[in-house]
Amino acid sequence: MALIVEKYGGTSVADVDRINAVADKVSSAKRAGDDLVVVVSAMSGETNRLLTLADQIHPQAAAREVDVLLSTGEQVTIALLAMALNARGCSARSYTGGQVRIRTDAVHGRARIVDIDAARVRRDLDKGRVVVVAGFQGVDDDGNITTLGRGGSDTTAVAMAAALKASECRIYSDVEGVFTADPRIVPEARRLDRITVEEMLELASLGAKVLQTRSVEFAGKFRVPLRVLSSFKEGPGTLISYEEELMEQPLISGIAFNRDEAKLTICGVPDEPGIAYRILGPISDAHINVDMIIQNVSADNLTDVTFTVHRDDYVQSEKILRDVAAEVGARGVVGADNIAKISVVGVGMRSHAGIATTMFKTLSADSINIQLISTSEIKISVVIEDKYLELAVRALHSAFGLQIAETKKSSESLTAREPDAVDGGNKA
Repeated sequence: MALIVEKYGGTSVADVDRINAVADKVSSAKRAGDDLVVVVSAMSGETNRLLTLADQIHPQAAAREVDVLLSTGEQVTIALLAMALNARGCSARSYTGGQVRIRTDAVHGRARIVDIDAARVRRDLDKGRVVVVAGFQGVDDDGNITTLGRGGSDTTAVAMAAALKASECRIYSDVEGVFTADPRIVPEARRLDRITVEEMLELASLGAKVLQTRSVEFAGKFRVPLRVLSSFKEGPGTLISYEEELMEQPLISGIAFNRDEAKLTICGVPDEPGIAYRILGPISDAHINVDMIIQNVSADNLTDVTFTVHRDDYVQSEKILRDVAAEVGARGVVGADNIAKISVVGVGMRSHAGIATTMFKTLSADSINIQLISTSEIKISVVIEDKYLELAVRALHSAFGLQIAETKKSSESLTAREPDAVDGGNKA
């Protein structure tokens, strides 16, 4: 008997028929002898519907009240799934994040999990019940409802698996696994059987919406075996494992992209100690995540600092940066929200040279200008104009030989990988 945590995204529970299909799958696994904790998202489109209602009432509603509203989406789904399981003779009980006591910090809309009290869940499991838990939500120390932000149900599932020391965490969504690129853009993209936690973390953080970044961080930190699967098609999915378990690593595992990028440059900043903090501190204080950061070589004791943020944070970031520019005596602020980031990722980069050369040569051949470059041990990211995104992804996928026919040998050297996740996902 194994303890399994399963997570079903919004598309998997989009209506009554799909909830019944999930109940069939869960009850079948329970009859096979597994103990099951099932984490679910709100029904597809429900969170957006609730946000629209909030906007109609008050466009600048308090974040606390927005969290109270949004948490009701998952509450509907857990109740319906528990009802469906009980109707099949499979004893089940549903819990909100607060009832399980998923304790978070107090940052509404972007809360982070601090601790999970799994005692209540264990008692139900000992009684033979399936436990159905609302994803995406928790409570702070004062009992206020909090939500975890984009893809938060993935994070809930992996955190529950870690707290319960589950045998495996399975993320079910509408795709069959982690792909070498988004098949909607690159039809020749192939599903990976296995990928390392390190590679998946890079891909998730770089725009591949298969899994939410924090869920992969949890999996890596607590060594939770993580599998990504399709709710609608049987298959092995993609297993996210550890590098030492792979006998042979491919040079490049996947290409990720992010359309939701914007960049800002503060020009003519005095080049002096502490200036980076004075620029980026206020951005951080506003809970805005900064991605790529580039500082130009100083000339006449002045420098330019460029950084990227999520496109949704562009307007707020620009306003903050203009205030900073006036305070530090900068020449001005310029920005653009028509950019995209493309990244190639692979642990094989550690032992192979020439990856950057191939990437830059490929983009140059298609007359695609690179605006920013960022690298790490296992990834290279570039920022380009967003209108060239799909062309660039297809060209790079071909240049690195990731197509099914060209990579059959390396594909066969990998075994057992798994599916996608982040509520309604894309592919790596």
